[in-house]
Amino acid sequence: MTRTRAGLGYGLGAYLLWGTFPFYFGLIAMVGPFEVVPWRVATTLAFCALLVTLTRRWRQVGRILRSPRLFGWFALSAILLYANWQIFILGVMTGHVLETSLGYFINPLFTILIGVLVRKERLSRPQWIAVGIAAVGVATAAIAYGQFPWIALGLAVTFGLYGAVHKHAGEDVDGVTGLTVETLASLPVAAVQLVAVIGLVGINAFSFGPGVTVLVLLSGIMTAVPLILFGEATRRLPLSYLGFLQFLTPILGFLYGYFVMHEEMPLSRWIGFIAVWVALMILIADMVAQLRRSPTAQTNTAPVPLD
Repeated sequence: MTRTRAGLGYGLGAYLLWGTFPFYFGLIAMVGPFEVVPWRVATTLAFCALLVTLTRRWRQVGRILRSPRLFGWFALSAILLYANWQIFILGVMTGHVLETSLGYFINPLFTILIGVLVRKERLSRPQWIAVGIAAVGVATAAIAYGQFPWIALGLAVTFGLYGAVHKHAGEDVDGVTGLTVETLASLPVAAVQLVAVIGLVGINAFSFGPGVTVLVLLSGIMTAVPLILFGEATRRLPLSYLGFLQFLTPILGFLYGYFVMHEEMPLSRWIGFIAVWVALMILIADMVAQLRRSPTAQTNTAPVPLD
């Protein structure tokens, strides 16, 4: 019981921190989405390097870097994670918080499709119904709204693929080591992007006062801490518990976008959200039914960690 309570604490901490990201990155929107991501990568790497030094894990990092196959998989997961970060921050900083929330509601359903297409897993009838309802809802919203929800689907696709690739690459690698390698692999991309941004519009991270500068430099800690908490939660909780906790993040994002940012919610957007919510309720009900039938089934229910 103590282990479970500790796991719930870690899990709640991770998902609640992820839920504050729209607010946090909204505070530094003036820096620009294409400058913030490189700073986020650099500061995350600095924080991870400190943790690796304190925990003496450089040998594990070196083992991955010396393995072309293993490092190749981590490099691929790094690119997917980088793309996910960029799409998320672009959405938040351009007033599309609700669409980012929709993306993370869609994410579990897309993960199911990856399991079918890549791992050749079989879906139950309720799971197929859930996926179908979500697909119809998103398509209807896109047609009625007159704009393809590329931010929502981009977030779902990049993080869904990231989860699959990361799981394949690093099931035996601890969270700190894996995140260190991933940020190291994405550093060249971040450096090129930062140089391009500086050349085109100049540097903004140090142009809006010390408060904004500090928030930019702390973005690495904000990125790494929930990932580490999530790693500790997965060691203590059944994966099915985390599957429920993961919905805290898009719920908080939706509440922030709707009630704080007052983003518009036309009928077409409500259609998309309601369809996805109905699909998720069907999915959760099916998962609970499976767990009741087979207590060991929870080990096969994979949670989807968020940005």
